[in-house]
Amino acid sequence: MANFIPQEQPEITMDYVNIPNSSARSSSDDSRGTAAVPVRRLYRVVGVSFGLLFILQAALNISLRLYSSDSKTPDTEASCTNLIQETAKLKRELTDFDYYLQQGWVYFRHSFYFVSTTTKSWQDSRDDCLQRGADLVIINSKEEQNFIGKFGRVLWIGLTEREAMGIWKWVDGTPLTESYWKPGEPNDFLGNTEDCVEMEDSWNDIPCKNQNFWICEKMMSL
Repeated sequence: MANFIPQEQPEITMDYVNIPNSSARSSSDDSRGTAAVPVRRLYRVVGVSFGLLFILQAALNISLRLYSSDSKTPDTEASCTNLIQETAKLKRELTDFDYYLQQGWVYFRHSFYFVSTTTKSWQDSRDDCLQRGADLVIINSKEEQNFIGKFGRVLWIGLTEREAMGIWKWVDGTPLTESYWKPGEPNDFLGNTEDCVEMEDSWNDIPCKNQNFWICEKMMSL
């Protein structure tokens, strides 16, 4: 199908953490706001996590004192090792979590999302995501599909058939199992090679060299 023409969009209104204002869309969209995290709640999660980190650090200090005493045992050594690893892991996760919040990424169901303000080809868009420690979005559910549709932009997603004709795969190598194509898509419109996928409300295959906005996804464990 002929590709959509990207147009400059107004700045996204923030009722949640960079979540676009969906009031202009149909009220029949019963997924509106699904799992989006309000700013207060999100920072409350971060606060609780820092509290947990404090408790872990205190437990680690106590364990290290016990280990440094004359009562060293294999169990004590294993406990200290586990606490050190858990504390270091939580510190890294909290640092990453705060970084993405500060950079204006969108948080939704254990992932952060970044939406570009410029247009590029599919490969250049993916390269940008990789440089940010992320990748083009992989859509795993109808809820995620609806969430991305709220941005109101035509966006590259991480789906392509460049490796083999007719075999659509996500950027992590997993095959396509659930799709949200526009009626009649994919179709290699007018005989063109259309190996990459853009989406707004639904999906459309177009040439990978076309210029689009794009959306990156970074999975988080918090």
